[in-house]
Amino acid sequence: MPDIKTVGIVSKPDVPAAAELVPKLMAWLQERGITIRYDAETAAYSGLTGFVPRAELAERADLVIVLGGDGTLLSAARAIAGRDIPLFPVNLGGLGFLTAITIDSLFPDLERAFRGEHRIGKRKLLHCQLVRDGNVVGEYEALNDVVITKSAIARMIDLDAHVDQMFVCRYKADGLIVATPTGSTAYSLSAGGPIIFPSVGCLCLTPICPHMLTNRPVIVPETSIIRITCLAEGQSFLTIDGQVGEPLQHNDQVICRSSAHTLLLVRPPNMLFFDVLRQKLKWGER
Repeated sequence: MPDIKTVGIVSKPDVPAAAELVPKLMAWLQERGITIRYDAETAAYSGLTGFVPRAELAERADLVIVLGGDGTLLSAARAIAGRDIPLFPVNLGGLGFLTAITIDSLFPDLERAFRGEHRIGKRKLLHCQLVRDGNVVGEYEALNDVVITKSAIARMIDLDAHVDQMFVCRYKADGLIVATPTGSTAYSLSAGGPIIFPSVGCLCLTPICPHMLTNRPVIVPETSIIRITCLAEGQSFLTIDGQVGEPLQHNDQVICRSSAHTLLLVRPPNMLFFDVLRQKLKWGER
């Protein structure tokens, strides 16, 4: 990574720990002559003005610090998609599979990053197109997952799924998740999907409460093109990373493929993937 001269800061709102942490972080960076760009939430903690929209925060930045949880990281990841800028994720409470850097280790780990001694994890994004009447009406980049769910109360939806040119099945379910390896520990995990090592080149289709109990999660190569046709009549919704999306119409197609973009995550020096699983999922220690 090049010399760090400009740092962006993205913060989760209404977190008591951030009210104390943000001013200390700003002072620490200023002492080192670092130019700081920050979003509105960070400005609220520091009492400053001059914030920039989150979508513009990564412009000219060499590193983006994310203060919050995995949701804040997902928002920041979409904001910098397509830019080769590492994210430095700091967990301010909650589960935090992706935000593995703790408050206590923030400044020592930042020192390592400034010396170029940090470890980078590469996470492939998922590209999603919404096709309606043969026209692409929406495009998204997801870090965790693309999800189609029911929007009406107590109604299943019908979804036809194809992988490349192969018909998979017609799902009758509450929904369907297309998850990346990163997203395998998110919604897909709670729906019964497998945990996938982050560097494995694959995508996972996980049905949500399928009517057929034999409908199980399916793992396909990351080179696959997944096409899902919505057969529901105005009662389904497309969601990207649990944060953005739109209603679906009858015969809409959701097309998912591995993105050309990769997210760079600064990882704690002594915490590997299975260390995170043991800590976050309370697996047994030796």
